[in-house]
Amino acid sequence: MKLANLAGATALAVTAMAGSAMAAGETVCLITKTDTNPFFVKMKEGATAKAEELGMTLKAFAGKVDGDHETQVQAIETCILDGAKGILLTASDTSSIVPAVQQARDAGLLVIALDTPLEPIESADATFATDNFLAGLLIGQWAKASLGDAANDAKIATLDLAVSQPTVDVLRNQGFLEGFGVDLADPNVIGDEDDPRLVGSDVTAGNEEGGRRAMENLLAKDPTINVVHTINEPAAAGAYEALKAIGRENDVLIVSVDGGCPGVQNVADGVIGATSQQYPLLMASLGVEAVKKWADEGVKPENTPGKDFYDTGVALVTDQAAEGVDSISVKEGMDLCWG
Repeated sequence: MKLANLAGATALAVTAMAGSAMAAGETVCLITKTDTNPFFVKMKEGATAKAEELGMTLKAFAGKVDGDHETQVQAIETCILDGAKGILLTASDTSSIVPAVQQARDAGLLVIALDTPLEPIESADATFATDNFLAGLLIGQWAKASLGDAANDAKIATLDLAVSQPTVDVLRNQGFLEGFGVDLADPNVIGDEDDPRLVGSDVTAGNEEGGRRAMENLLAKDPTINVVHTINEPAAAGAYEALKAIGRENDVLIVSVDGGCPGVQNVADGVIGATSQQYPLLMASLGVEAVKKWADEGVKPENTPGKDFYDTGVALVTDQAAEGVDSISVKEGMDLCWG
């Protein structure tokens, strides 16, 4: 296998997952975008198991939907008041959350961004994440290699996450475009390239319904789209359903990022051509370990050499290997998948 690596509190989805009422272990908070996406469910599993192992108390919070920024701010405030030692955060709004994160850091909490870097990245004490640009780059390279000369005349649609363009969204989009051979304009912005192959982008909220709607919108703009990049596998599944409704499911190449078990199965079934697999359980368990070390020793985690974050790995999953692009098989992906 290759790895390229308070008030309003009642509105929160909150559970004390690890430790008991008699345990006096330090508290660590996990704040995710939602508690329904399998990616975040697996993240919670990893944090729960590691907290139990280390004798810590885990308190888990989640937004009501992807993009629920205010609930995440309330969760940070609650963690500060609870005397938590650290916060593991997947931010819905990577720039607007920064003042609340700074408040937590000023109160002595270690704040680690999981999966989604803050803007700027140094707003958190550390970031444990997939190299999301590399994840996008791999699926872009694979799509270009798979199409061969036809890539020169491709009609490309990108199904992204949110209008606010959180960092994870931008990194995957821009990585994909660079991998496919599109000249980037501002690498921090989605949608400013002038390559004639780009039909357009739309947002999906990272779910199947949003993927279907975005695909329908872009097909209305150009029904000849034949390459689709999606922010994640639920959005890819929605895009596939929109294509299937017009009889084009077999002549459009869809690539994605996540590596959840349903997504890897969709690679096996031909719904998705290839996906970049990431490892949320590892992100969260390493995050809990880091908070424990901070509580015990006052030591902050270090970045992966040469990067401004700690890289938790990524692997391209496909059974249609492309020359020059590292990948693992669907079987290997199934052995490592989540959800």
